[in-house]
Amino acid sequence: MKFEEFILSIAGGAYVQLGIVEDPFDNTKKIDLEMAKASIELIEMLKEKTKNNLTKEEEDLLESVILDLNEKYKEKISKET
Repeated sequence: MKFEEFILSIAGGAYVQLGIVEDPFDNTKKIDLEMAKASIELIEMLKEKTKNNLTKEEEDLLESVILDLNEKYKEKISKET
């Protein structure tokens, strides 16, 4: 598995947890903000732990995934309150 695929698999789980895409197991949309936040934090931790050890493309992917997921998470949080 390539690093990009690994990041995208975690991000895919976060999109499911945010209710943006359907859960592939039961084809329903569910929201689990606690797990979504944990997935986002995992990707952020991977970014920090792999700093200066990635290609430019890998760094760009991490940054764009983190930005997008954080934006979508904040949107869901604001709708919950």
